[in-house]
Amino acid sequence: MKRSELFFTLVLVPLDFLALTAAGITAFFARFHPIFTQIRPVVFDLDIQNYLKVVTPMTLLFLAVFAATGLYSTTRRSVANELSRIALACSASMALVFAISFFSRILFESRFIAIAAWILAIFFISIERLVLRALQRSLLRFGIGTHRIVIIGQTSTSDALIEEFKQKKRLGFQIIGHHKIFTKALAKELRNMKRQNLIDEIVLADPESSRQQTLELIAFTEQEHLGFRYSADLFTAAIGRSIIHTYAGVPVIEVRKTPLDGWGAIYKRLFDIVASFVLIVLTFPIMLAAAIAIKLDSRGPVLFSRLDDGSLCTRIGQEGKPFLYFKFRSMRPGTHSLRYSELAQQDARKGTPLVKIKNDPRVTRVGAFIRKFSIDELPELFLVFSGKMSLVGPRPHLPEEVDNYKPEQRKVMTIKPGITGMAQISGRANLNFDDEVRLDTYYIEHWSPWLDLYILLKTPLVVLLPKGTY
Repeated sequence: MKRSELFFTLVLVPLDFLALTAAGITAFFARFHPIFTQIRPVVFDLDIQNYLKVVTPMTLLFLAVFAATGLYSTTRRSVANELSRIALACSASMALVFAISFFSRILFESRFIAIAAWILAIFFISIERLVLRALQRSLLRFGIGTHRIVIIGQTSTSDALIEEFKQKKRLGFQIIGHHKIFTKALAKELRNMKRQNLIDEIVLADPESSRQQTLELIAFTEQEHLGFRYSADLFTAAIGRSIIHTYAGVPVIEVRKTPLDGWGAIYKRLFDIVASFVLIVLTFPIMLAAAIAIKLDSRGPVLFSRLDDGSLCTRIGQEGKPFLYFKFRSMRPGTHSLRYSELAQQDARKGTPLVKIKNDPRVTRVGAFIRKFSIDELPELFLVFSGKMSLVGPRPHLPEEVDNYKPEQRKVMTIKPGITGMAQISGRANLNFDDEVRLDTYYIEHWSPWLDLYILLKTPLVVLLPKGTY
């Protein structure tokens, strides 16, 4: 999902709140307008201060009903569909308000205000959503939020989709290329385009495509972290989560690789910001003590942030993109590259892309202690706060390790790497690498806030009873 789409999804909540509040206030002052007081004089005593005390919780009730009825879903809908949902959601919300007012008559001494607020809520929310849609569509004209796609398939289906996407720019699709079949040569070309950030998604619009070719294309999009959509005739393919769209009368299925999209991504990022800030404050004395101990124990910098040749240390993050990485130094300076030369025979994970040196002679006395209790990784909290990492996710691997990953193992880079994760609470370095990938894949495909909470709560137990740390 594009950042602009996440932004427009996120701002719906505060804008709906403002629109609903405005509807309530407008209904209140409308009741006191001479036009209406001449028809029916005001016979109740209600000032704006007491009124607002009731309007705010009622507005929050409306928002809860909006969420329950799917008005904050990231799925694209037609204008008619969204407006009808707004009317139904506002009506359901007002029904709940009337049910509450049965027990408390503070607000509804005036039936006029209640009915006016209901009608105005539908009107204001509808206008707000239409304006937001218009703004989003206007940005598409400048390429902001546009999905750059490559269509594979030379059929009547592909022709209909191409015509639809070209004529209706508001759908947000820009066709970068059109190819008859998926070949190795095309895969190489698409990979280069991805490296240059020229494409976002691939659309398979060939109902006659073989199962094998379809699965190869799905595997390719997984490896290259590209979006994937396909025509609805391809139900025989092994797919994960999916959403059905309709363009030019053609059902097109969008494959969702993880629930960590849309509101899932927004929630996780907000949680990471708040939680990492709190943890930075709470663990600052530990980090300060560790920094002093490292400095007193051995020569060299406090943080491991540069390689032996002086270049900046990097790890591979979301979608295979490198980011600058640092943690507390636990080894003697200038010994990092020994893992690939003198110490290669002590590799505990031979036959896998990872290198783990058991009983590592490069580790200092303080380094052994901070590794044992994962104190060396506490500076990663700053990377979480800045958005490079997450509290929970697959481990951040070295670039040279990632170069040796099998295609199916690259799925672990679908999301941001984490300080802790399924693998870390399930055996850490004692795990077989394929098992680690399977655990991380399960997390990616089945993410939920509760799963994050479970992993975070279990992590301290694993740290205090350390197993699998080298």
